Amino acid sequence: MTYKDAIDYIHSVVWKGSRPGLSRITELLSLLGDPQDSLRFIHIAGTNGKGSTSAMTESILRAAGYKTGLFVSPYIKHFNERICFCGTPISDQALAEVTAAVKPFADSMADAPTEFELITAIGLLYFKNVGCDVVVLETGMGGRLDSTNVIKAPLATVITGIALDHTEYLGDTVEQIAAEKAGIIKKGAPMVYGGHNAAARGVIKAACDRVGVSFYAAEDTPMTVLRADLSGTTVQYGKYKGLHLPLLGAYQPQNLATVLTLFEALADKGMRISESVIRQGIAVVRWRGRFERLCTSPLIISDGAHNPEGIAAAASGIRLYFGDKRVLMLCAVMADKDYHGMVGELAPLAEEVFTLTPDNPRALPAADFAAVWRAHGVKATGFDSVEAAVRAAVSAAAQRGLPLFSLGSLYMYAEVTDVLERIGILDL
Repeated sequence: MTYKDAIDYIHSVVWKGSRPGLSRITELLSLLGDPQDSLRFIHIAGTNGKGSTSAMTESILRAAGYKTGLFVSPYIKHFNERICFCGTPISDQALAEVTAAVKPFADSMADAPTEFELITAIGLLYFKNVGCDVVVLETGMGGRLDSTNVIKAPLATVITGIALDHTEYLGDTVEQIAAEKAGIIKKGAPMVYGGHNAAARGVIKAACDRVGVSFYAAEDTPMTVLRADLSGTTVQYGKYKGLHLPLLGAYQPQNLATVLTLFEALADKGMRISESVIRQGIAVVRWRGRFERLCTSPLIISDGAHNPEGIAAAASGIRLYFGDKRVLMLCAVMADKDYHGMVGELAPLAEEVFTLTPDNPRALPAADFAAVWRAHGVKATGFDSVEAAVRAAVSAAAQRGLPLFSLGSLYMYAEVTDVLERIGILDL
């Protein structure tokens, strides 16, 4: 099997659809010899912030000398980013080999696994094969019935926060969604809650009490932001004074607090990592597509916010770094998202908007999205191609000296950065 064969197989229509439940992943992993049972995990769920929290956690563990695995979704530019070992995405050859090993077992199942279940099995088998010490495992959606919840005894579990998203699967209230995500809580594994919603906290705390595990809340320790600019954020949090986080975004201090609380919980369990190593891991963490600076001249920042809480956080970041200054926006959105709410949140910050249609069947057409912006009083133009939209937006940013924000969907990241690379201004 070649790399292309593996990708084509993983993305085959056979596996399409979201069907919550653990029966298929349990069967598939059993056929593979249950590789997950020989691994240690930190299991991370939550509506927003899972990726950044996972990246910080993995970076600290790697700084501490652990051989780390990182399982995240979605990928930003290359599929291999979903499965990383010691900070490096799985190689094309290794992905082809492990997919070839999983294929006959997946093909033999009467009830075929979903695509995400297939990827989960591939990741877990790979992590066993390379000898990971600790795997940072991010849920795909929800928690209770997410295929990653097949693991039995994590070192700790984390719920970054709760907001309304994927309501057709998880419920239409914060309490219902919190209950679904609390399904990852397991006996013997302390739980860390990183959110600020009291109702969600109550549901998660009650779940911890039922299982008999320790509950930690990041919000119980005050966080003071000492400085925030385009070099990152410097905070004080408990014993951590003058801790610098290079990731941008008004929401990152909350994610950082969650991670620091997680390592306090792990220390209480006997897995102690020194403050100096934690600082070292935080200092070098990178996470693409979340308030990420793509270019300095003109200033271009990418953020993958795509639900109401994420959009509100992106808007807070724009205000944090640029105050009352209006900015240019390069935007796309999936048609099944609350794009009217998104525009309502961002319109007061937008000088002009350039809309595009990402290469995704769920994407809202650029012309339709531009019309929504114009209805909110913002000058907006829909473009027939991503290339044309990016070039027009970059030209306007350079001519007017205004920051350009690329946001609304992670699906546009690869296409936008490809164009910036062709233009010759991508700083990555």
